[in-house]
Amino acid sequence: MPAMFKNDWEPLLRPELEKPYYMTLRNQLAVEYRERTVFPDMHHIFEALHLTSYREAKVVILGQDPYHGAGQAHGLSFSVLPGVRQPPSLRNIFKELHNDLGCPTPTHGNLSHWAKQGVLLLNAVLTVREGEANSHKGLGWEKFTDAVVAALNEREEPLVFILWGSHAQKKAAYIDKRKHFVIASAHPSPLSAHNGFLGSRPFSRANAYLEQAGRGSIDWCIPELVAADRERMLEETAASSSFSDALRDK
Repeated sequence: MPAMFKNDWEPLLRPELEKPYYMTLRNQLAVEYRERTVFPDMHHIFEALHLTSYREAKVVILGQDPYHGAGQAHGLSFSVLPGVRQPPSLRNIFKELHNDLGCPTPTHGNLSHWAKQGVLLLNAVLTVREGEANSHKGLGWEKFTDAVVAALNEREEPLVFILWGSHAQKKAAYIDKRKHFVIASAHPSPLSAHNGFLGSRPFSRANAYLEQAGRGSIDWCIPELVAADRERMLEETAASSSFSDALRDK
């Protein structure tokens, strides 16, 4: 099997790809992508892992599953491509970011700026049917992302885990809080944001911990995109992956 990941995740996650649950998941996804509309595009299922390597990860932000509207999900939790309207959860994230650190609210919703600094934007479930939130729950992604979190937990360098919502908080079972810092709150969805997400100050708390640990802080403020940045980002998302090719050949 050719390399699935583009960085140091490959040797860590390769054993998962050979387990029975993952082979079953892969076969189910082949059918789903063939017969239904599924997000993100199969090219970008593992985008979070491609952009943030195991070694360089500093913060992990865990969500539930991808956005289920057309054109929204592109493989990074809570992020959308340039030109796509910011979903309500992301608007609440930017509201909290402004209240926490004073960052101006960006006109776009792309979070690649975070990912490239070591913020792993991971969902507990990596795919979803159009218009059906959490529709791929139970297919097997939970086991795969459990393995991702467990591998991160084994690192000697401390990490910050930001767990938004009950689905993400289940991953706390795989995190040693003596080694790593966990920030848990309600999901930023408008249905729950006022129950503990707004006012939780996750960004400043994460930076304070990272600085104390000697790992450097994250520049959480999202820069505006110039035309060249936007075009480059859209071109990068058009790149294919070995995973998508394998699915297409099914």
